This record gives sequence, C-alpha cells and structure tokens, in this order.
Amino acid sequence: MKVVAINGSPKANGNTAYAIKVVFEQLESEGIETEIIHVGNQIVRGCAGCNMCAKNQDEKCVLKGDKLNEWLQIMKDADGLIFASPIYFSGVAGTMKSFMDRAFYVAGVNGSMFRHKVGASVVAVRRTGGMPAFQELNNYIHYSEMVVSTSNYWNVIHGTMPGDAEKDLEGNQIMRMLGKNMAWLLKSLNQSTVPKPEAEKKIFTNFVR
Repeated sequence: MKVVAINGSPKANGNTAYAIKVVFEQLESEGIETEIIHVGNQIVRGCAGCNMCAKNQDEKCVLKGDKLNEWLQIMKDADGLIFASPIYFSGVAGTMKSFMDRAFYVAGVNGSMFRHKVGASVVAVRRTGGMPAFQELNNYIHYSEMVVSTSNYWNVIHGTMPGDAEKDLEGNQIMRMLGKNMAWLLKSLNQSTVPKPEAEKKIFTNFVR
C-alpha cells in the first residue's frame, strides 16, 4: 500500500512538510510506502474551464507547462492521499488551489479516479485561519467520494518559521494520530470483503432556467 502527500507549500522543509513527516512516520512504521509531491514550489496555472478533459476522456488536462498530468497518475496509483497546505489569508495557498481545482476536475470527469481512496487534509498556520482552509481542502475529498481519515482533533498544526511546528505538542499528536488512523483504515479497507457500492452517473441540476 502507498500514500502520496501533496505539499502545497513553497518551502520544501517548512512546517507543512514537517506535518507530513510526522504522519508519514506512523504510516511507514506500519509498512506503508510514502511519497511526497512538492507542488507549492512549482508554477501551476488555474483551471481554464474548457472542459476538454471531460471530452477527451484521457485522464489529462490539456493545459501545458506543468507536471499536473504526471502527478495525476502517481495519485491514481496510490491507496491514500494527503493534501497539505500552509495558510495565506485564512485560505489554501494559491498554487495549491490551482492544482486542486484542475486535478480533481480531471479525476472526477474521467471515471472518478480518486473514488474510495483514503484521503486526509492537513494545514499549517501561524495563528488563525486554519479551519477555513482545512474545510476547503476537505471539500475536494468529499466531492470525490473518498474515505476520510480523521485524528483526535482537526488537522491543524501551528508555527511561523520552519521548525516552529515541532514545538506544537498538540499539533504533533494530531498528526501522529492521523497517521495511525490512516494506516488502520487503509489496512481495514484492504482486507474487507464487502463489495464497494456501484458508482452512479452524476446528476447536474441547474436552477437557472
């Protein structure tokens, strides 16, 4: 089994990366493979709303100039996904938002690529604004019919400068428990003999006549 984490921070070794590291330590101790995709230090443009990914049905975004299609296939092959972002103005970092919009739209209109994968959101913040961003990331997970892994509190860790998050004792416990619960959930689903519910074609209702 494998879990892929998306690091939406521009820093490779900041507090967001630290939070992922704490979660990964628990997963790896249970024999689960891990990988980080560092999106936050890349240039990723937003969705153009062209709908070509739905028309082409090739699991690709037609926009060029970044590695989104390559990342999508790595995510498709994973059993679990973690979406991690620093907080800017009580929201998800811009590059991460652009990535999430495009990745989840392509995945959704190409056979629900993330359906029933285990998913979790993680955010790192100096002081406040963590909960709105945490819920913003969760919106993508819920939309995709993923199975949400939880901790013993909301998945927010605090720190300003790189290394500060190590001092957030409760935040560290939250990430540890997330890793433990995610490992348990992945193994439970892997061993389950209960058939998955059949997917239904999405119904779109437009209230503007």
